[in-house]
Parts: sequence; C-alpha cells; structure tokens
Amino acid sequence: MKEESGKITLKDVARMAGVSRGTVDRVIHNRGEISKKSHDDVMRVIKEIGYKPNIYASILAHGKGRVLALLLPNFRKGEYWEMADRGANQAVGYARTFNVDIEKILYDQYDIESFRNACTRLLELSPSAVVLAPVFRHETAILTATLRERGIPYSYVDTRLEEDGYLTFYGMPMYKSGSLCAELLFDSISSVPESSCRMKVALVRIERDRQRKTDPTRTRREGFMDYMAEHYPDVEIRSVFINPHDPWGIESTLADFFKANPGITHVAMFNSRVHLIAPALEAICGGDMPRVVGFDNLDDNLSALRRGAIKYLITQHTDEQTRLAINSLVDYLALNKEPERRDNYLHMDILSRSNVDDY
Repeated sequence: MKEESGKITLKDVARMAGVSRGTVDRVIHNRGEISKKSHDDVMRVIKEIGYKPNIYASILAHGKGRVLALLLPNFRKGEYWEMADRGANQAVGYARTFNVDIEKILYDQYDIESFRNACTRLLELSPSAVVLAPVFRHETAILTATLRERGIPYSYVDTRLEEDGYLTFYGMPMYKSGSLCAELLFDSISSVPESSCRMKVALVRIERDRQRKTDPTRTRREGFMDYMAEHYPDVEIRSVFINPHDPWGIESTLADFFKANPGITHVAMFNSRVHLIAPALEAICGGDMPRVVGFDNLDDNLSALRRGAIKYLITQHTDEQTRLAINSLVDYLALNKEPERRDNYLHMDILSRSNVDDY
C-alpha cells in the first residue's frame, strides 16, 4: 500500500503504526529501548508502504565521501576469495547509502612483495576504514600499527591477529574448526585403544611464498593437533606440501609421499583446496581411499564430496563475513554506531554426501 498524498514521511509511519515519531526513529536507527509490539508495528508499516528513510541526510548533502578499502588476495573464478568479493559487492548498496565507496585492493597471496605493495597503495589511498584478511601476519601487524596511528578503524575477515586493535572480526572460529576437523576425521574409529595405533594421518599443506612468511591456517592446525594429542596420542601424523599451481605435479608428489609412508588411513587439508588432491587420491588409492576431511563449499570441493572422494566438508559463509564486516564499519563511520560484539563467529556447517544437495 502507498500513501496517495505524495512522499511518505516519518510522521506518516508513526501515525499508521500508532506510535510516536521518536519510536519510529529508534526502530529505524536501532537504538534505545523499544517494546517488541512497537518494533513489529513500525516494521509492518514500513514494509507495507515501502518507506525508505533518508537516514542522516546531512551526511549526503554536506559531508564529503568516504572510502573503505578492502584488502584481499586476488582470485580466479571458483576460488575461495571470490566468495569474499561477492560479499563485498553485496555491501556496495548499503555503503553508498552513506556516501561510502568501496575500493578493492588485491594482492598475490603467494608473494610477500605483492602484499607489501598492496599495503603501500592502501595507505596512499588514505581510506576512512579498512577490511582485510591477514594472510601475511608480520606484514599485517606492521600495516595495522600504521592504521592505528592514523586513527583508521579496521576489521578482519576469515582470520585475525588475536592481540590487535581491530574494530570487528567476522569469521569461523579457527581453532575450534581444527578440532572439529579431527573429530570428524575419526568419528568412526573403534573405541578399542589399540585401534588408534594402526591409524596414520596425512596433513596436506600448500606451498606458499618462498620466504615461508605466510601460514593462514596455523590456528586451525593447532586446534587439530591439540585434539589429536588429547584423544589419539598414538596416531602417526605426517605432513606433505603440494604446489597449487602445478596440478600435474600434485599426483606425483602424493604418490611419492604415500610410497614413503605406507598405510595412510586419513587425510586432512585445512584450506579450501582439497579439490586439488581428490583426483590424485582416487588415482593413487583406487578403491582403498583414505578418509578425507576438507574445508569450504567451492564447487569443485562439492563435486568431490558428491562422488565420495571427500568424506566431509566444513564450510563457512565467506560472503556473509565480508558483507557484515563492511556494514559494521559503515555504521561506525556514518552513524557512530559501536559494534555489539568485537568477535563475530559465524556458524560452521558440516556437509556430507547425505546433505550436500540441500545446502
């Protein structure tokens, strides 16, 4: 329903909802105490008449535009960071409501110099706020120290530096996700203590920068190792590194590893690239596949899950993480709205062949 007398005003919403203008204002800006009935009445009217409040119109009329910098690894179609980029695109409309533009700065996650150059470009931009993923921890700490000196608020997505002055973090609880990975990997193990002595685990890791400066899944791996030490201390755990840019070499690397470490029964991979090893494991192991647990709902990962090359995927809502991180900074800049929580852990989902088609 639309009012016929022209532009809908806050006063019209208050009249139709049977509340005061102040109550409508508090509902729109999510502040102050409001009864559930008043909140629901106001929201019902807003939905019915399509009211779009011009929140803090003076910001648009008199305030200069702001720039929010998004610092993320670059990506190809179908890769993990494409989902984060998708979330940023979803936040564009909300940001523009408050005259905030999103500037994306991408870098090569396998090249520390690329990250340093991206940080230089970011600081030259003089943004009002920053959203970033700390792939290179030491260099990220240098960047965020400069941001704090300049009074620029910033938020983390995916992972975070724990002892740091960030405004908000949106992501999966990394340590717990590692523990969950170990629990899923061994959820069918016999309760007989001697059975764990026959288990061998391969941790497949990614070769990253040549200087070995980056290890974004470190906290997840720590959660995994601590769980194993507590519950299955006799299980043998070995690591193997693969080059994600050399698909032909992955099979030979894993074949050599399995030959040197016979009897591997379980495989875990802590990043989003488990699809890279699925075809190699199928070729090497045939019908005697190890139990495999990986992370993230990339299309290639889901395909490997459907055909049984992967037992479980632990997934997260990466696009939602990025969208919420950006929105929290926009609210902070435009509305002086402090975030309700500093650390915002989005839920983890467990996918198997039984439920993947309903996800």
